[in-house]
Amino acid sequence: MHTTTRCLALLALLALPAAAHPDADTPAGERGAAPAAAGPVQTGNGSHRFEAHAWWGKLPDGKALGPTHGGVAIDQAGLIYASTEAAHSICVFRPDGSLVKHISPDKTGFHSLMIHKEGDTEFLYGAYGRGEQAVKMDLKGKTIQTFPREGVTVPDGLKGVTAVAVAPDGSVFLAVGYGSNRIHRFSPSGELLKTFGGRGDGPNGFRACHGLILDNRFGEPRLLVADRENRRLVHLDLEGEFLGVHAVGMRRPCAMSLRGDLLAVAELEGRVTLLDKNGNPVAFLGDNPNKGQWANFGVEPADMKPGEFTAPHGLCWDAEGNLYVEEWNKTGRLTRLAAIKR
Repeated sequence: MHTTTRCLALLALLALPAAAHPDADTPAGERGAAPAAAGPVQTGNGSHRFEAHAWWGKLPDGKALGPTHGGVAIDQAGLIYASTEAAHSICVFRPDGSLVKHISPDKTGFHSLMIHKEGDTEFLYGAYGRGEQAVKMDLKGKTIQTFPREGVTVPDGLKGVTAVAVAPDGSVFLAVGYGSNRIHRFSPSGELLKTFGGRGDGPNGFRACHGLILDNRFGEPRLLVADRENRRLVHLDLEGEFLGVHAVGMRRPCAMSLRGDLLAVAELEGRVTLLDKNGNPVAFLGDNPNKGQWANFGVEPADMKPGEFTAPHGLCWDAEGNLYVEEWNKTGRLTRLAAIKR
């Protein structure tokens, strides 16, 4: 098939109707009992196939995680950090799904998480909506620094922060995807350096700049933005200048994770998509045929099927090529997508 025709066909598959999604202030909902462990279900296509282990990551009391509207990060030791809106805040799991600890009980509801190594030390960064800031923590959950630092104001405020990313020089990007749709860059000490973006659908505008990562695949580092309601991924340079649209026709992209040249995208409308370096889809994971469950916070555990996502919101690759996916759900669900080796 001609390359142009192939790309158009794939984009047609991606262009599907929208579903409703409330603001960040949606009530948290109630924790419920976690379903009994289900056997793995295969998902994916081509050379990208996985075993989906749904309801991965159990609490000792057998309860569900509590409302999940957050992100996932993985440290060098292979421990998995997943944020929740419940009182236990961030849960830390071993790869077998057993709980190691809860951290950051004084701050709950981190909307996204990432780990950044500074010298020999790893730090956990989170977009903290309730605090209207980004927070830098040690791996025990102790707050080291906040962005902006105390006393610094930013244009249009920080209500509705959704994502954080850290540049090689230690400066911090914070996206306000549920508010002004601006992205702010702070110095390592928390001073405001630059503001860019705003609401719109043109090159320099966003409609929910929901996710951010640093993209090192093209030489100089770039900022990759999940522009959720414009259904696209956008590249900017680190000064905030528009470089181009990386992918279009997405099903409301929320978060991204890179492994080599392969980009995993959590799409709120019921699937995870893998994209190549050119932004072309190469695999669809957990694609849910029930559109009534897409972007639906209220789906009951009994109605959720293993291997089919309802509302992927955060995700992260581990060193072995497995994916951990957190869904937006009132009782909470994490899924481990274990790579099938060939």
